[in-house]
Amino acid sequence: MCQLLNSVDGTLSLLNKLTFYAFPTKTSEFLHPKISPYFGNKTAKRWRFRGVRLSLQGGLEASYHVKSSNKFKANCCDEGEMEPFPHVHTLRKFPKEELVEKVVMVRIDSSILLREEEMDKSSQSVSSAVFTIKYLHEAGAKIILVSDWRKKTNSQLRDAETVADMLSSVIQHRVVTIKCDYSATLLKMEVLKEADIFLLQNLSEYKEEVANNSKFAELLSSGVDIFVNDSFSQSHKILASTVGVARFCSACIAGFHFEESLCQLQKVARTNKRPYVAIIGGGNLYDKAAALHFLVSRCDGLVFVGMMSFQIMHALGLSVPSYLVEPGAYKAALDIIQIARDRNIPILYPMDFWCMNEHLPEKMNIFPSHNILDGWLPVDLGPKSLDELNSSLVKCKKILWIGPVKFKFSGRCSDGASKLTQALNELRKRNCDITVVGNMACKAMVMESKSVLVNDMIENASVLWEFFKGRKLPGVMALDRAYPFEIDWKSAYSNPAQPLVVDIGSGSGLFLLGMARRRKDLNFLGLEINTKLVRRCMDSVHQYGIQNGYFILTNATTTFRSIVSSYPGELVLVSIQCPNPDFNNPEHRWRMLKSSLIKAVVDLLALDGKVFLQSDIKAVALRMKELFLKNGKGKLNLWNDQYHAKMNPNEWLEENPFGVMSDWEQHVIGRGDPMYRLMLSKSSGIE
Repeated sequence: MCQLLNSVDGTLSLLNKLTFYAFPTKTSEFLHPKISPYFGNKTAKRWRFRGVRLSLQGGLEASYHVKSSNKFKANCCDEGEMEPFPHVHTLRKFPKEELVEKVVMVRIDSSILLREEEMDKSSQSVSSAVFTIKYLHEAGAKIILVSDWRKKTNSQLRDAETVADMLSSVIQHRVVTIKCDYSATLLKMEVLKEADIFLLQNLSEYKEEVANNSKFAELLSSGVDIFVNDSFSQSHKILASTVGVARFCSACIAGFHFEESLCQLQKVARTNKRPYVAIIGGGNLYDKAAALHFLVSRCDGLVFVGMMSFQIMHALGLSVPSYLVEPGAYKAALDIIQIARDRNIPILYPMDFWCMNEHLPEKMNIFPSHNILDGWLPVDLGPKSLDELNSSLVKCKKILWIGPVKFKFSGRCSDGASKLTQALNELRKRNCDITVVGNMACKAMVMESKSVLVNDMIENASVLWEFFKGRKLPGVMALDRAYPFEIDWKSAYSNPAQPLVVDIGSGSGLFLLGMARRRKDLNFLGLEINTKLVRRCMDSVHQYGIQNGYFILTNATTTFRSIVSSYPGELVLVSIQCPNPDFNNPEHRWRMLKSSLIKAVVDLLALDGKVFLQSDIKAVALRMKELFLKNGKGKLNLWNDQYHAKMNPNEWLEENPFGVMSDWEQHVIGRGDPMYRLMLSKSSGIE
């Protein structure tokens, strides 16, 4: 993903621009050798020759006339944009002083921290995962580790006490176990005095974990201030320990390992180096069809080296034994072939295979890919396939290897994986950008090379496949957002040193635009999550030549601090007007007013600065007042702006103190209903 900062109708937005190249789309042109803009003439002929040779056996030309679905073309073949990852808050950028004496729950990845192999224990993934825990410990936080574990990760794993001892050895700090039961809330405060790092029981023992049970998630997070997710391998799942707990913690941030893994995923999606070729192993083409559509629409070539290669061959009309054909994959394979034809990019599949005799497993022989005899089962790539694969990758500048070079009938290590790894290591020396995905592929790379970097490998292929399918990763979406870039305040305002007024949830902007016209001595900033509303507001800013008004498309709940803290002037007023209480969804009812947002407002507000709150629903106004006073660090008090005196807690401001109404406020007043308003003022401390 090439992330470019663009100004669209005056609105800052993060766009992912992807380049598509126009190639001739006639079948006759695709079948004949030609010079590729990425592969040299020799390489182009080699890739195209396979198309010509195979068409003589019947099937290629006929197969390419099959039309891909209109739905797919709309999603992948158009010159569109891929939605970028949300920018999430990370432990790296979280204020370290906010961790002191806080209870922090860390969702760890047991498959990383509890590995059995010694060579895996020294990997960069382990280092970053351990660093997350040590960083929190050094910051003075109380840490509760949560995870699930199984014996297949490490045969020594038995109970929580054993795991705690192993973690103590890895982290070099004492880890104490605590039980996860419905009395834990009462015990936790007492138990937390006994140590600094704790481990909850194995989450795999609780069905509520996989069901993302709300009560179970609330139990897990009881007494917890901050949630740190450092288990990226589970980010494609909806779990109580990764998604559910986020509803009950004041801050939800990514740990160091999670952050690194997210960067790896972003790197794979970028098409910044060309030619970019994907080497695809494994099987289940039908299930991964959407992901393959993504790859074939962006890469400059696909190389199939696993069971999926037989589905491509079958769609091309080649002879494939029936036991190798995946049910339901035929149409999906045809779609992939059609898109490759439309983009004029090559698809390569094996020329030959090592096969074992079904009745004499020790007997091995080499067969052409289109002529595997009955009674023989493919177990590995043949020598011609490996030679052609190596020579075809010579000019590549970026390669993605995802999935094992191994077949379901193979009971031995894949020699093909070893030779592919050797070839990729040679290409890396020539400055080729290589990413290896999947446990088996990563292990093969580690065995062949001791210089593999952390940004070269993604061990959990499931996360990447889900991302390529266009699905949002629940574990990522549950984290707090961070604003992705620095704002050029000089471009936003004619005088960026003026005091700032921020309206959270600015809506149609009627309040801010009216205020900006009246008070030229102040700058006004609207934070709004609705794209259309922000664009309309910025249209109005340009149309009326307003130089002290600006609007940003964002979720202010989690980006307020990062945005406003970079402003060069003082923050003198923050307003929240008529937030949607979302009474139909109790779990989300008060999500906007998280304690992290309120604390950010209080921290950044200038001395004597004001917070203006109002709603046409009394319960909402009361709740906002309660939360601000509770989380205001003792620095907020009620203030009657009209009489410059403190208000009685049961009184409301009768009139709008600014003389400018929002659109909803006008609507409520127009129908004769009351508005519940109050003003808070910041002081150094309540006397």
